[in-house]
Amino acid sequence: MVRPTKPILSRERICTAALAIVDEEGLGELSMRKLARSLGVQVSSLYEHVKTKDDVLHEVANTIMTSVDVSGFETGDWRHGVASWARSYRAALAAHPNIVPFLAYGPAHRDASLQRANTVHGGLVAGGWPPRYATMIGASTKYLVVGAAMSSFAGGFDDDIQVYIGRYPHLAGAHRLREHADEIDPDSFELALDMFLDGLTALHARVGAPAEDSGKS
Repeated sequence: MVRPTKPILSRERICTAALAIVDEEGLGELSMRKLARSLGVQVSSLYEHVKTKDDVLHEVANTIMTSVDVSGFETGDWRHGVASWARSYRAALAAHPNIVPFLAYGPAHRDASLQRANTVHGGLVAGGWPPRYATMIGASTKYLVVGAAMSSFAGGFDDDIQVYIGRYPHLAGAHRLREHADEIDPDSFELALDMFLDGLTALHARVGAPAEDSGKS
């Protein structure tokens, strides 16, 4: 059997290679020329599968969003749905933080993102939330998740104790934060998520409708 003289391209291979570049070098380092080089093909070959770099990034973003789990809304418990969605969403973004600024713009025409937005909104309305509040809860959850995924709070502190001694007395232990970032950052996200959900539960008692009446909002 004759082996192909050129690597066989597909949107999946292009997406995988593009994500590797973004993960390793950053969003601004992705170019069609660099992507073609990493795949061992000419740039012109890429255009047989994708139109532009943005097209590639949308493909990457769509792939990442397919790993976000919104099945928690199927239980009929909106609070469980939001909690499980937020955790899964954060995990998906935290695995690829360099792509988050692109994802943060919104779902655009990406099917995976729109499917999840549809499930979230529908689950919230079914749980008694008026549609306007369902929209705002979706947006608020995104703000919480994207902020948590884009950077590390604990990892942003210098580990030199001399930076703090004598100048910042309330930050005496800040030099140890980076060392414990893997513990502090997720715990901080969980705290924020719990407080967010508690606030929503209190709000739901005031503005929410019984689940069976939610379609009348």
